Amino acid sequence: MIKVQKKDFNIEKEIEFIKDRHSSVGATNAFIGYVRDLNDNKDVKYLDLEVYKEMAVRELSKIKDHAIKKWDLIDCLIIHRYGKLLVNEKIVLVVCFSEHRNDSFDACKFIMDYLKKNAPFWKKEYYSNGYSWLQNSK
Repeated sequence: MIKVQKKDFNIEKEIEFIKDRHSSVGATNAFIGYVRDLNDNKDVKYLDLEVYKEMAVRELSKIKDHAIKKWDLIDCLIIHRYGKLLVNEKIVLVVCFSEHRNDSFDACKFIMDYLKKNAPFWKKEYYSNGYSWLQNSK
């Protein structure tokens, strides 16, 4: 399941919604990303994430489908927020559901690496004395 949204999300409810549909799940691996208060020695006040939603859903669906096939996942959830996000707010949730832990660990890392490098989100970081557009991670 892919969700690109402004609103916050409840991690436990999101995981339970999918877990309740699959009794064969033996392992769940989750990554949660938050807005932090310091980046490159600058005090971060908030992020503003921009997205072309249709493109993001399409690209995230491709990477999710690839991970499901490669690691034999039972299901996968990716939630990515956009808009103004304050320090300590959640940005992203990736949860991989599998029979065995290694598949869910490896798939979750693969998806997060993709999100950091290639996802079609643009981040503008605001400080007390200005802002800067962030580059995707390598």
